[in-house]
Amino acid sequence: MTLLSIGITSAMAQTKYGHINFNGLVAQMTDTKAADSQLEAFQKQLVSKGEEMAKAFQGKVEKFRQDIQGGGVTPKVQQEREAALGKERDGILKYEQEVQQKLGAKRQELLQPIVEKAQKAIEEYAKANGYGMIFDTSVFNSVLFAQETEDLMPALKAKLGIN
Repeated sequence: MTLLSIGITSAMAQTKYGHINFNGLVAQMTDTKAADSQLEAFQKQLVSKGEEMAKAFQGKVEKFRQDIQGGGVTPKVQQEREAALGKERDGILKYEQEVQQKLGAKRQELLQPIVEKAQKAIEEYAKANGYGMIFDTSVFNSVLFAQETEDLMPALKAKLGIN
């Protein structure tokens, strides 16, 4: 029995564990810098369009104020123009939300291959260097690589009487 326990302890002691700040690794990759530049250019393009929309809207609001102060606007026309301006304002707000969604999608599109490349490098390094597990220090309780192991869930569910 003692010999078996020494063998198990020895096998466990040989398992290597490592850690890496995965987000830091990805941030330092040259591909990430290129993706950041592309994302910044895309963002500037979208923001520029939004700024043009806002500037045009502001001009219409100012013209509307001047027309009201000049007294040449009937209550019906005033109401119609207010409704049109409200609709245009809502369109600008909707565009701002779309910009955020488009930026998120573009970020995901640009970073996904980079993240996969980093993940693959970690897995290859871990396997080549005998690591059993590699933890991500940038995320609490995150395992980046783990050797194939037995899933203990069925056995423990049975032991605890869980169906």
